[in-house]
Amino acid sequence: MAETIESTLEATRQENVSRILDAAERLFRHYGYAKTTVADIARDLGMSPANVYRFFASKVEIHQAICGRMLAASYQMAYEACHLPISASDRLRRFVEGQYQMTVDTMLDQEKVHEMVVVAIERDWHVIEKHVDSIHALIADVIREGIASGEFADQDADVASRCFGAATISLCHPQMVAQCLAKTNRATVDELVEFTIRALKK
Repeated sequence: MAETIESTLEATRQENVSRILDAAERLFRHYGYAKTTVADIARDLGMSPANVYRFFASKVEIHQAICGRMLAASYQMAYEACHLPISASDRLRRFVEGQYQMTVDTMLDQEKVHEMVVVAIERDWHVIEKHVDSIHALIADVIREGIASGEFADQDADVASRCFGAATISLCHPQMVAQCLAKTNRATVDELVEFTIRALKK
C-alpha cells in the first residue's frame, strides 16, 4: 500500500515537472529567456510562483532541465542512428544528417538561435560537456566496427571520433548552423559528411 502511494506521488511530481518544463520552454521560445520570469511560467500554468519553486529552485534550474531534456532527445537519435544494421559509413551519415535536421527543426527560429540555447552554450554547463563525451563514445564505437570490418583504415578510434566531431561541428552546433544556413560559400551537409568519411578510409 505504501509503495503504491509513493509511486502515485512520484508520478504526480513528474507530471508537474513536465508541465512546468513544457510551459517554460514555450515561453522561452516565444518571449526569450531573459524576458521570461518564474511568475510568467506560473501564470501560464494557472499556479502560484511558490508552487513552481516546490519543484525548481530557480529559473536557471528550469533552463538547465530543459536543455538536459533536449540533449537527451539528441542522444537518443544519435544512439539509434549508430546502432542501425547498416555499414559504418552509412551509420555516420545518418547520425550527422539526423543531428543537423534536429538542430534546424528544434533549435532555430527564423534563422536565429533560440536564446536559451545560446545561454546554455555560453555558460558551458557540465551537462553539455557530458553530452559531447557521450556522442564521441558512440561515434568511436562505430569507427571501431568500421576498422574491424576493413571499411576504415586502422587508427585510434577515440582520436578519430573527436576529429570527426570537430570536422562536422558546423552541422550540429546551433549558433554555427544558424550563421551558415543561408550562405552559399559553405560546404553542404552531404559534402562535409562525405569528406570526413573519406578521411576515415585513408
